[in-house]
Amino acid sequence: MNGLRPAIFLDKDGTVLEDVPFNADPARMRWAPTVPAALDMLGALATPLFVVTNQPGIARGLLRDADMDAIARELRVRFASCGAPLTGYYYCPHDAPAREGDRGCACRKPGAGMLVRAAADHGIALASSWMVGDILDDVEAGRRAGCRTILVDNGNETQWRLSPDRIPHARVATLEAAARVIVSACRAGGSARRTA
Repeated sequence: MNGLRPAIFLDKDGTVLEDVPFNADPARMRWAPTVPAALDMLGALATPLFVVTNQPGIARGLLRDADMDAIARELRVRFASCGAPLTGYYYCPHDAPAREGDRGCACRKPGAGMLVRAAADHGIALASSWMVGDILDDVEAGRRAGCRTILVDNGNETQWRLSPDRIPHARVATLEAAARVIVSACRAGGSARRTA
């Protein structure tokens, strides 16, 4: 792998945090169910952890880049309190394309831009990394980046538009269950192996 290392990419809203639309207040941030236990397990792996999140509220004037800085600082504190240092926080400030089929930016999930950028910035081997999220756009972003993917099927995916890029490698009910899948794969030596 030329000195590259695997990483774990996590979606923010609905996966790591309860989904509070366009929240800019760190005091209103709440863990999604089972997150502290999941982070405890993932932190023990000593694998870089990244949060990758679409934040269209910036394009709509509801959030600012400074809000993302405050949220990233709070996430770093909270991840560290669970024994899981947060290596990086990446966000896409763009809105969704106006019409189906319009080309959007490269960074907005389901695009892989945030994962690719994090990999370049931190020496990450995407083929041995994981992407975990609560909707199929997260799965597609991970697949496009070449990662293994886990869908936290907690009811947040409502459209179920399926294609080969939108089928997760694993489907679980909580982030803690996703962490168990990742830990088990790492113990089995599977973190560097991709499955179909």
